[in-house]
Amino acid sequence: MSSAEIADRPDVNEMVVIHRAFRREFRAIPALIRDVTPGDTTRSAIVADHASHLLMFLDVHHRGEDELLWPVLLERVDLHADLVHRIAAQHEVVAALVAKASQQLPEWTAEPSRIAGESLAAVIDDLARALFAHLDEEERQILPLVAAHLSVEEWSRLGAHGRSQVTSPKQHMQVLGAILEEASPDERASMFAPMPSPAREAWNTQGHPAYEAYIAAVRRSS
Repeated sequence: MSSAEIADRPDVNEMVVIHRAFRREFRAIPALIRDVTPGDTTRSAIVADHASHLLMFLDVHHRGEDELLWPVLLERVDLHADLVHRIAAQHEVVAALVAKASQQLPEWTAEPSRIAGESLAAVIDDLARALFAHLDEEERQILPLVAAHLSVEEWSRLGAHGRSQVTSPKQHMQVLGAILEEASPDERASMFAPMPSPAREAWNTQGHPAYEAYIAAVRRSS
C-alpha cells in the first residue's frame, strides 16, 4: 500500500487508545468501591463521581458506534454482516449493566454500606467482563473492516460525536485525561490533532494539572 493510500485510511488505533482507558478504569472501579469505609460519604461521593463519568463516557462511546459505525459497515461488508450484527448486539448486554450500575450508584453514595458496596462492585465486575470481551473482539474483528471500508471523514464523525456529547469542562478534563494517561507520544499527537491550538494550550496549562490532582484523589486509599 502506498503512503497516499495509508494516509487516506482511518487511524483505527485511536479506538484502541480509548479502549485502553476503559479497561484500566473499569478494572479499578470495583476495588475503589470495596475500599470505601462504611459511612464515609465524602469518599463514596468521590468514587461515585468518577464511576458515573466513566459510565457516561462508555454510553456515549457506544451510542456513537450504534449511530455512525454499524450502519456504514453494514452497507459495505455483506460477507461479514452476521459478524457486525453480533458484535453490535453486545452493546445491549453492556448497556443493561451500565443502567444497573447507574441505578445503584446514588443509594450507595448516600449510604455506603458493605452490602450496598459489594452489590455495586459485583455489577461493575460483570460489566467489566462483558465489556472487555466485547472490546477484544471489536479490535480483532471490526477495526480491520473499518480500516478497509470507511473513509477518514466517516471515521472522524465518531470522535466528533463523542466531543459533542461531553459537554462540561469537568467532563472534558476527565475523559481526555483518562484517554491520554497511557498514550504514547504519537497517540497523544493523534488525539490532539482535531483540537484547536487554544484548546491544546488550555489542556497543557490547566486541564492536565487538574486531571492529575483529580485522579490522585480518586485513587488514594480510604
